[in-house]
Amino acid sequence: MSLDDRDLLRYGRHILLEDFDIAGQQRLLQSRVLVVGAGGLGSPVLLYLASAGVGSITIADPDVVELSNLQRQIVHDETTLGEGKAGSAARRLAAINPACRITTLNERLDEARLATLLASHELVIDCSDNFPTRHAINKAAVQAGVPLISGAAVRFDGQFAVFDTRDPESPCYHCVFPDEGESQDGPCATFGVLSPLVGVIGSLQAVEAVKLLAGLPVDLTMMTLYQAKKGRIRQVRIRRDPACPVCRER
Repeated sequence: MSLDDRDLLRYGRHILLEDFDIAGQQRLLQSRVLVVGAGGLGSPVLLYLASAGVGSITIADPDVVELSNLQRQIVHDETTLGEGKAGSAARRLAAINPACRITTLNERLDEARLATLLASHELVIDCSDNFPTRHAINKAAVQAGVPLISGAAVRFDGQFAVFDTRDPESPCYHCVFPDEGESQDGPCATFGVLSPLVGVIGSLQAVEAVKLLAGLPVDLTMMTLYQAKKGRIRQVRIRRDPACPVCRER
């Protein structure tokens, strides 16, 4: 895909980057990304993917915009209260970058649906808020051979990691979090969450997404942890579990 003069102006600050250049921007424009969740994490992810020039974004979220969401879900506003989050987010992205092709799915995705979707996407970003969905996304990503960027944030703590089982040394999400835990939608409603925390984690997810799509190297061996109360960011090494029931026969 060639870039016209408008593209060169819009994405000029990317093109100036030595490791990015025109080739990296062209990769972004040709990319297809599935984002599961248009809430606290999904908001900065979606805003930055559209701004960066990702060519095609599918937004999946079954929920509607509520007043309590607006404390942290910055892709929505009071004019979209009561509307589906996927559609609300899509309109905001279209205003930011009309060239970005947006598909909205007002549904909760199960493993079968995820498998179908990932056959036509190059990356999935998990911005969901419950363990069953995270594990379903992981299983589908492993089976499809599609990289996964996973994030989570609650109270004052957040984390994210990149999983890509096309690399024989990369763990999958299940290797790191083998237990599915309790099935609960919206732990923020139970435990609370500092509003900018989801912006920090979602923005870091977006950074890794843009790097991966543009062909820049990403680290598949580390999980990044952010403790907002202490103002600390640290990394812990994550390893593949050879006995993992999800990815051992990748």
